[in-house]
Amino acid sequence: MAGGLKEVRNRITSVQSTMQITSAMKMVSAAKLRRAQDAITAMRPYAQKLQEILSNVSASLDASEGVYSEQRNGNNVLIVAITSNRGLCGGFNNNIIKEVNSYMADNSHMKFSILPLGKKANDYYKSRTGVFTDGYGDHPYEIFDDLSFTNVAAIAETIMDQFVDRRWDKVVMVYNQFKNAASQEVQNEQFLPIQQTASTSSSSVEYIFEPSREEIVERIIPNSLKVQLFKGLLDSNAAEHGARMTAMHKATDNAKDLVNDLKLRYNKARQAAITNEILEIVGGAEALNG
Repeated sequence: MAGGLKEVRNRITSVQSTMQITSAMKMVSAAKLRRAQDAITAMRPYAQKLQEILSNVSASLDASEGVYSEQRNGNNVLIVAITSNRGLCGGFNNNIIKEVNSYMADNSHMKFSILPLGKKANDYYKSRTGVFTDGYGDHPYEIFDDLSFTNVAAIAETIMDQFVDRRWDKVVMVYNQFKNAASQEVQNEQFLPIQQTASTSSSSVEYIFEPSREEIVERIIPNSLKVQLFKGLLDSNAAEHGARMTAMHKATDNAKDLVNDLKLRYNKARQAAITNEILEIVGGAEALNG
């Protein structure tokens, strides 16, 4: 029985150590979430309005001018799969991989390439579908190690240049959109060509371009696309910390429940051992008296 009690004590100690780790990770994620949430909350209204303007401007351009809104019949598709660099965040990364795989299965007639932004996507697809990183620097999947608009803009520029050069006929990005600390929603958005909104297609508004139509095309539209990609990465960054905080909170609660169960088991076993010892002593005393 002593060996059994020691094993339970060791398990209690082990689970308590794990609980301390998960609790610390929860607090770290909560601190990071606050900063990431502030960043995406500040960016989202601007990005959404800019996306609306982008669709409107794109609809008013001639075919020769709207190089980023050209609809093509080709089958070369680039999927920008945005995941995290680390795990321990519930189904955060698996949901992205499932969405990407589902999209490829539903469009099996197309030829797909994966641009992983996040190490988990790179680790998964480099030995399966394969990843495409030509022109994106040495390790584009490490973007979250230094997430800044400058670094994201460089990736967006490469994507746009390759689209103009007809390397890709379509570009989509799959990422987790931040809702709140406990909720993330997988998004599959078309990055290129630029899509017109329903309200735009039925609108008869004529646009006045200032300073000029050419400058709108050369500067505002590319900058809008860079902001769109940056917003997706900020969304994913905030969603990751929210998912990890929630996962670590659940893990800590489960560890507490397990420790309580183990302590109850330990106390019952210890009580049984003491009872057996008392019975042995009483039995021995009665034998001597007899």
